[in-house]
Amino acid sequence: MKKQLLTAATTAGILFASFTGTANAHKLIYTVQSGDTLWKISQANKISIADLKNWNNLTSDTLYVNQRLSLLAPHSHVTTYTVQSGDTLWKISYRFNISVTQLKTINNLASDTILVGQVLKVSTSTSSTTAPQTTVANAQMVINEANKYIGTPYLWGGNTPAGFDCSGYTSYVFAKVGITIPRTAATQWSGLKPVSNPNPGDLVFFETYAPGPNHVGIYLGNNKFIQAGSSGVSIADMTNTYWKPRYLGARTVIN
Repeated sequence: MKKQLLTAATTAGILFASFTGTANAHKLIYTVQSGDTLWKISQANKISIADLKNWNNLTSDTLYVNQRLSLLAPHSHVTTYTVQSGDTLWKISYRFNISVTQLKTINNLASDTILVGQVLKVSTSTSSTTAPQTTVANAQMVINEANKYIGTPYLWGGNTPAGFDCSGYTSYVFAKVGITIPRTAATQWSGLKPVSNPNPGDLVFFETYAPGPNHVGIYLGNNKFIQAGSSGVSIADMTNTYWKPRYLGARTVIN
């Protein structure tokens, strides 16, 4: 199975590979292509890897196909936000267009725990590239969490790492990054925002054993999705002969 995660080059052979991707000259947003590394992108655009990671809130060298990267430094200012009942770091980061990692860093937070009434510094950007950066950062956070459970066995009604069914898995993953979604595939389908084409981190739905949306997974990009199926949590191809005719559509949580 073709892997969708790409890591930074570590061998001399990769360092001399040709770079074929191009950035949008107006928006300065680059879409990651198969075979890309941070080194290739930084060299082609005369940007340091450190700046590229900082501007896009990247905490590792891992990239994924179709990920959008800003090639422009945002202009930021700092303000504060008082934590309200029901808030999570994910919800606050989404509201202010920053990543959870950045939010924790500027507030010196060692954990994801926050308290009602707590005052947090939040960094907002005047750059038009901020929203795509934040969407990408949050999508990567969802995908990173989802990948932790590969190999977990299937369990009808399961919603813990002891065993998952399809919607128990998706609701658990999103809960771990701080957002609550409906529990079943049908209610996730009806209760979330439709999108015509999925982006990484979106939910993709299928009609399997009965009419209607009764199977769901998390889209990874390049027609791959991760799901809790009969063989446990694994990555599947949406274009294969089983899944393609059963695909119903996508819903977004983070866009």
